[in-house]
Amino acid sequence: MASFLQSIIVKESTLCLYLMTLMTDSDSKPLKIVVVNSLVAPKGADAAAQEQAERARALRIGLLESGYNILAALPPDADLAEQIARLQPDVIIVDAQSDAALKKVVAATADERRPIVCFTEDNDKVKMHAAIEAGVSAYVVAGLSAERVIAVLDVAIARFEVDQKLRHELAETKLKLVERKVIERAKGLLMEHHGCTEDDAYHKLRRLAMDKNLKLSEVAQRMLDVADLLI
Repeated sequence: MASFLQSIIVKESTLCLYLMTLMTDSDSKPLKIVVVNSLVAPKGADAAAQEQAERARALRIGLLESGYNILAALPPDADLAEQIARLQPDVIIVDAQSDAALKKVVAATADERRPIVCFTEDNDKVKMHAAIEAGVSAYVVAGLSAERVIAVLDVAIARFEVDQKLRHELAETKLKLVERKVIERAKGLLMEHHGCTEDDAYHKLRRLAMDKNLKLSEVAQRMLDVADLLI
């Protein structure tokens, strides 16, 4: 349990809020899941490969018994990008046999992010941190009981939602900063060409925005674009 808790880097209070929301939403549809792991051990496989195949089977059984909807179980060498784009799962579970499989899943979801859960026997902390930084929502070392799968998925989804919220807030902040710079430049242009004060320049921009039914930053950008053409 300790290793599991160490694998999830999320503030406890925020997680609890999201988990309560998830658990009380009784009308929600079962999660659509894609599992990436070995389906069966190849003929003449060694003990390690057979054990891996059994782990994969146990994982799928645990998910089905817990009421999850497995859209597909894909081998690591499949065209994961195409399959994920076609299936549109809510969550992707990687029963990791290699770094390559996990990297393929992360790359396949780069443009359309979704929770990724990685079950592995490799407790290398460097790999764990690299996986989480790359976008993995939960990196779990050992343990595939049905009860644990449920708990891991709940926390992974909560962590993903928190991460998406932070990304959205950061993007909004960056956009506001860019817009503010554009407005300041447009105000400076008006002050220079009309000899008006900063307040007067702002009110001119605001009136233009209202007349054109545009955002203040859009009017400012158009003014700058015209000024650039005249230089």
